[in-house]
Amino acid sequence: MFVLELTYTAPVERVDALMQDHITWLDAQYAAGVFLASGRKNPRDGGVILAVGDDRAQIEKIAAADPFAAEGVCDYRITEFIATKTSPELAPYRQ
Repeated sequence: MFVLELTYTAPVERVDALMQDHITWLDAQYAAGVFLASGRKNPRDGGVILAVGDDRAQIEKIAAADPFAAEGVCDYRITEFIATKTSPELAPYRQ
């Protein structure tokens, strides 16, 4: 599993201008089964995405395709972790 932490590097107005494209990109990753949860950080200086995948390079490629990243309004920090304990709903991703 992966935690993708986004940190905005541009004013929120520039982020908001790309929000619909970002949501479309999120929806595609949910449909593909890659993303499990996502949302804004509080305070609103970025966001967090919980993702699944076997290959870090694949997750990095997906993150680079985010319109926020492509347009340079955020930086990504990607942390891979081994989910040894999960809720029953996440049991398929337990290792």
